[in-house]
Amino acid sequence: MTTSTLLHTRETLRLCTAGSVDDGKSTLVGRLLHDTRSVLADTLASVERTSADRGFNGLDLSLLVDGLRAEREQGITIDVAYRYFATDRRTFILADTPGHVQYTRNTVTGVSTSQVVVLLVDARHGVVEQTRRHLTVAALLGVRTVLLAVNKIDLVDWSEDVFREIETEFRALADAVGVDDAHVIPVSALLGDNVVEPSLHLPWYTGPTILELLESIEVHRGRAHDLGFRLPIQYVIREHASDYRGYAGRIDAGSLTVGDTVRLPEGRTSTVTHIDTADGAVETAAAGDSVVLRLADDIDLIRGDLIAGADHPQPVRSFDATVVGLSDRPLRPGAPVKVRYGTSLVRGRVTSVDRVLDIDGLSDDIAPADCGLNDIAHVRIDVAADLPVEPYAARGAVGSFLLIDQATGDTLAAGLVGHRLR
Repeated sequence: MTTSTLLHTRETLRLCTAGSVDDGKSTLVGRLLHDTRSVLADTLASVERTSADRGFNGLDLSLLVDGLRAEREQGITIDVAYRYFATDRRTFILADTPGHVQYTRNTVTGVSTSQVVVLLVDARHGVVEQTRRHLTVAALLGVRTVLLAVNKIDLVDWSEDVFREIETEFRALADAVGVDDAHVIPVSALLGDNVVEPSLHLPWYTGPTILELLESIEVHRGRAHDLGFRLPIQYVIREHASDYRGYAGRIDAGSLTVGDTVRLPEGRTSTVTHIDTADGAVETAAAGDSVVLRLADDIDLIRGDLIAGADHPQPVRSFDATVVGLSDRPLRPGAPVKVRYGTSLVRGRVTSVDRVLDIDGLSDDIAPADCGLNDIAHVRIDVAADLPVEPYAARGAVGSFLLIDQATGDTLAAGLVGHRLR
């Protein structure tokens, strides 16, 4: 088997790292890249020079990830940095996300496309607010597998007692928010213990390294193919000379075959006569495919309309949701917004902010005044036009939306229809 063939047969796992400032996220990612030999020689030479200039004893592996000048100057990660590496078993797409609380919105971006989240804590500090916040975000976005790396275990003399205390607290927290596949590993990213190679300093730990776990856990794809067919229309293609009318879009969920009956807005139905793609006509298409559908009936549909299977969701004018605040401008009851759902963009209003989740585990804020930046809140939203929303499922294949400032076009919050944390 050639190298090219091998690359095409390996599964790809999308993951992200998250944690508090100085927990060692970038160093952990750098260690993964370095120890899997995924760093080009000239890049490694540049890191060696920069490390020496900064007086670092050895390689400062965080420089492999913190690519922005502002990040290097501050010694922190301030943006989502994507890196790619591979082993003989899998290829990986990794997002290193910021640790500062004010960059939680960036973390939401990284987690939203990941199948696995790797959280880090400093063994000296244990589980902190950002650990709870990031675990809550992972649960909210439907991530089933979370790995906690208890980093800097060397700075607590490789203590099993310290590790077990953190492990117990984290597993209880994961269970409380609904993460059912939690793993905890003691590591030293700086020294390389239990990242790629097993540690010689931790005889009491007999579990897998981080890389061994990433190579073996099941790749959760969200099961979008198992849902009913959904295609939000992005563009209507008309060609008057040939009387061609097609409805273009990306299939969000389910699958479709020529001859299938589809349901349209206002209770109408039609039959699929053709499925066109950039590579020509096909008989069947599924979630993730970009297609142009042709129907048996001449029906006036527009951008934002939904073509669906037999379980076409009922349009509503009001719905409950959970949102994550992404803007300095807080969401307040009565605030006018635009709601971006699929390819639809409709006017709406936040009618109530019912609850803001307490990340510290004290008491939730019931009926708060607003939902601020980085808050996770349960809200109710009214819309000015019928919107076929449905409960969030399959990692956002359906049920996700954005709230947008009507005046500026800024994104205020990301939301999940009908989703509630425990």
